[in-house]
Amino acid sequence: MTIRKIKPSDNTEIEQIIKAAILEFGLPTVGTAYEDIETNKMYESYQGEKEIYFVIENNGKILGGGGIKPLKNNTKNICELQKMYFSPLVRGKGYGKKMIEKCLQAAKDFGYNHCYLESDPSMEVAIHIYKKHGFSLLNAPLGGTGHHACDIWMLKKLDADF
Repeated sequence: MTIRKIKPSDNTEIEQIIKAAILEFGLPTVGTAYEDIETNKMYESYQGEKEIYFVIENNGKILGGGGIKPLKNNTKNICELQKMYFSPLVRGKGYGKKMIEKCLQAAKDFGYNHCYLESDPSMEVAIHIYKKHGFSLLNAPLGGTGHHACDIWMLKKLDADF
C-alpha cells in the first residue's frame, strides 16, 4: 500500500469512500463533507497554493485519503486537516496514523503555524488518534468551514512534534 498525491482518476473512488463512511457512522449528510461541492471533485479541489490531498492506494484501488487546506475565513496562518476517511478494509491497521503524519508534515512544509480539524463525537477512534498527535479540544469552531453538523473542534500547534 502506498500513500500518494491524488490524481484526477481517483475522484470517483474517494468520493464513494467519503460518502460511505459518513453514512456508515450515521453522520448527517447536511452540514458535513457529504454535501461539500469539493467531495465529487477532490483532485480539482486541492490544486491551490498550500494545499494537498493524499490517497491510500493498493493495487490500483483507492482505500482512503486525507488532506490539508488553508482554513476558510481565517486570517491567521492556520490550515485544516480535511476529509480524512478510510474504507473499512484499512481501518485499524495504522493508516490513519500514517495519513495524519503525512498531512501534518505537508502542513509544516507549507509553513502553517497551526492545524485545525472538525469531527463528530461518534468518530471516537479518530478523535483518540488526533489527541495522540497533539490536537487539543476547542470550545468553539474556527474559520467558516460550513460543517455546522460537526461539534468537535480541535487544534494543534505545528512546531511541536507529532
